[in-house]
Amino acid sequence: MVYSSLMNNENITTKAQLGGMQVMEYVKDMSVTHASSKLEYYCAKMNINKRQVLLNLNGNGYTVQSGAMQWMSGNVQMQSGVKGVGGFLGGMIKGAVTGESAVKPQYSGYGQMMLEPTYRHIILTDLAEWGGSVVLDDGLFLACDGTVNVQVTARSNVSSALLGGEGLFNTMLTGQGVAALECVVPKEELIEINLQNDVMKIDGNMAVAWSNTLEFTVEKSGKSLLGS
Repeated sequence: MVYSSLMNNENITTKAQLGGMQVMEYVKDMSVTHASSKLEYYCAKMNINKRQVLLNLNGNGYTVQSGAMQWMSGNVQMQSGVKGVGGFLGGMIKGAVTGESAVKPQYSGYGQMMLEPTYRHIILTDLAEWGGSVVLDDGLFLACDGTVNVQVTARSNVSSALLGGEGLFNTMLTGQGVAALECVVPKEELIEINLQNDVMKIDGNMAVAWSNTLEFTVEKSGKSLLGS
């Protein structure tokens, strides 16, 4: 199979590459109308570009957010990732508490698969950099290697999480492999902080991802409930 206007397209650049994942970014959006051309022009100036993730399969597999697949080629098989009725109900519960889709399809084989375009920023990360486990803020998960386990973890302080409106559960990735995160903030503007027996307080849900070894709680801003 030969692709035209993909890798040899002057309007498409490879923004990042890690493992078998490639982030393709459009220099400018050419699928515009006369009415939307002005808006698209200024979007391109402000780094608001369409991006897609290309997954290369060479006998390996990927777990993908439901509905994210745009096209695939080659000998690629898809599984729902659900094992029986119990697995589906469990997926629905996990999806309800984390804001993610209830079912995350799994693709394996030989070929390529392109994910749907997005205007969000795509961040590729290796779980080895997180000690093999990373917890994500709601809505960040896009795809990961099939060797990575996608599960749900609960906050350690239930009462304070309810009080702060932060929710009780988050998506956690464990294992070995690469994950693609879909973030509203570009990687260049993210600040990485390494806590060494210390405490950091963050206003609101500004934490994008954190190590599973960190204790994450939500506290009142004041000493009294009325003050908070």
